[in-house]
Amino acid sequence: MCGIVGVVAQREVSEILLEGLRRLEYRGYDSAGIAMLNHDGKLQRTRRQGKVSELSDACRETPPVGRSGIAHTRWATHGEPSELNAHPHVSGGIAVVHNGIIENHESLRENLTKEGYVFESATDTEVIAHLLHHELKTASSLRDAMGRLLDQLEGAYARCGH
Repeated sequence: MCGIVGVVAQREVSEILLEGLRRLEYRGYDSAGIAMLNHDGKLQRTRRQGKVSELSDACRETPPVGRSGIAHTRWATHGEPSELNAHPHVSGGIAVVHNGIIENHESLRENLTKEGYVFESATDTEVIAHLLHHELKTASSLRDAMGRLLDQLEGAYARCGH
C-alpha cells in the first residue's frame, strides 16, 4: 500500500520526509522517493527501488536540501517495481505523487505524447505530472490547472480542496 508524506517548514526537511517514510514501511511497498525544492527553487528528486534505507543511503550520497518536499512509498499498480516507476514523477519542475488508479491513463498518455511529452515510466502518475504541466501553460492559476486536470481523470483517487 502506498504512503505519502509532505512537509513545508522553516528548516531543512529531508530527514523529516525520510522519517515519515520509515513510519509507513509497515504498509508494504516496492520503491520510495522524495522530491524537494532547494533554496534556489530548483526541484531535486531521489528515488530507489527497494527499501527506504536504500533511499536514505542515496540521500546521504547526494543530500537534498530545502524547506519543502514530498515523499512516497509505492506499491506497483502500473509498471513493474523499478526506480523509473518510483514516485515522485516530474514534469517541467513539477513533482507529483499519487495513490489510486487513473483508468484512462493510456488515452491521456497518447494525447500528451502527441503534444511532445516524453514518458520515462509505465505509471499512471507520470501522466498526472505531464498533464498538470500542460494545463499550467494556459491556466490562470494552479487551482485552475488542477481543476482542468481533475476534470480529465477517470478512476479511483482522492483529492483535497475547497
